[in-house]
Amino acid sequence: MRILVLGGTGYLGRHVAERLRALPGAHVLTAGRTASAAFGADLAADPPERLTKTVAAAAPDAVVNCAGATGGDAVTLAEVNTRGPAVLCAALREAAPTARLVHLGSAAEYGPGTPGVPVTESAPACPVTPYGATKLAGTVAVTCAALDAVVLRVGNPVGPGAPLASLPGRLAALLRSAGQDPAAVLRLGDLSAHRDFVDVRDVARAAEYAVTTPGPLPAVLNIGSGTAVPVRQLVHGLARRAGFRGRVEESTAGSARSAQASWQCSDISAAARALGWRPDHSLDDALAALWTADAERVP
Repeated sequence: MRILVLGGTGYLGRHVAERLRALPGAHVLTAGRTASAAFGADLAADPPERLTKTVAAAAPDAVVNCAGATGGDAVTLAEVNTRGPAVLCAALREAAPTARLVHLGSAAEYGPGTPGVPVTESAPACPVTPYGATKLAGTVAVTCAALDAVVLRVGNPVGPGAPLASLPGRLAALLRSAGQDPAAVLRLGDLSAHRDFVDVRDVARAAEYAVTTPGPLPAVLNIGSGTAVPVRQLVHGLARRAGFRGRVEESTAGSARSAQASWQCSDISAAARALGWRPDHSLDDALAALWTADAERVP
């Protein structure tokens, strides 16, 4: 089975590609902007005809799109998260119309949740940030493309290799710098928001199942832990894992993003039915793996 992974050198993409390489008989090819990729591809800028040629050369049986932008201005987000999936779908229709497309979306597409109510895939999507809006537009491009495609709406991924741009990755770096100093102070924003944290290794396994499960799949599947926990719980859990002896100072002002979507939790029962998937790892597992991997990166 030939599997093309776009964004295979990113945080999610690395885990997905590693998981897929372990499949018997799988030949995993990566496409992206880095020199290590088997095929050069930039979903934000490549003309459709160029991407079509790339897909034709890869001749995939399945494609997993892990490429995406979580930060930057609205133009950057739209180029990567909206244009990218649309151009990819156009290329697949031309060069590999029978290939299974697995696209990684985001729970941010739903927007604010109702406390105590996990959101299902049929819930209205009402994103309140440019990130969520551009990811939703990418999802619409995929679900309307008349392809064998499924969008995995991923919660907040946590685990080994978390980038500095994410709260878990940034927090790990801060804790590493603080060491065992009892006078150390971590100054963070409002930590009261509730999020559905999912281990990045479980996300990779969900992508594997979405590639290999036969037959048509639902257009959208939620991939999360199915539980909402305060961001504060993640922060203090990682601090305990690090042996942090200082104190955490939490801003009471809060961020605009947290205020707009203070509670998010995904109903993951559809993924269990369609893929036979449920998360294997707890938040504590994810934090332990994150901290161990971060320690191994330090010279």
